[in-house]
Amino acid sequence: MVLRRAVLVLLAIVLAGLVAGAVYLISLRSVSDAQARTRRIMVANRETPGILPAPHRLVASVIAVEDEHFYDNVVINVLTGAGRAALATLQTSQDPGGSTIDQQLAKQLYGHGHGGLGSTLREIGLGVKLALRYSKQQILQMYLNVVYYGNGYWGVTQAAEGYFHTRPAQLTWPEAAMLAGLLQAPSAYDPLQHYALARQRQRHVLTQLVVNHYLTRAQANAALRSPLPLAH
Repeated sequence: MVLRRAVLVLLAIVLAGLVAGAVYLISLRSVSDAQARTRRIMVANRETPGILPAPHRLVASVIAVEDEHFYDNVVINVLTGAGRAALATLQTSQDPGGSTIDQQLAKQLYGHGHGGLGSTLREIGLGVKLALRYSKQQILQMYLNVVYYGNGYWGVTQAAEGYFHTRPAQLTWPEAAMLAGLLQAPSAYDPLQHYALARQRQRHVLTQLVVNHYLTRAQANAALRSPLPLAH
């Protein structure tokens, strides 16, 4: 009897949480203008709007280091991301950053608010709405085109051409890993100003590519040894 009551109480709490979450999502603004906002941001940053296929090596690198659960069910991804975001918010008074690609895109498109737990919850909610409305490919295309890669480069096309004189689709594994590593802290990991730190970050991205089965250890080691044709 006690166990049955405990189970019923737990189910009631879960149901109440789901209802509260649904009500909160409904209360948030629509994300139907996400693609239009993406185009406006690209134009503002002198990037040519277009629907280019997301470069697969950069996609793999970004997912491996930024959001390894990106392709999971949206509920699983939200729960893991929310846990990391909540922990970061409790541990620092600074902006903890979006913990999933969906959340990071929400922050880029709709702003971060005033900080703290309220802003983090808003980003989580908007990230969920983005994930429910748009395909994974669309999310990645928007995200890679509005994030900052340092040195005045906004969007993947500017970053690929600015750092390596190449198109996004032609990025090699070492180049893709370098760009993916910049997203956490573009100025700190700027390969033109802080090459050693940028290489350390690149190594971490390549390690994550191995952990997430995009590369073998031998391929990652070969990528790490490859020279980087950085523009100067």
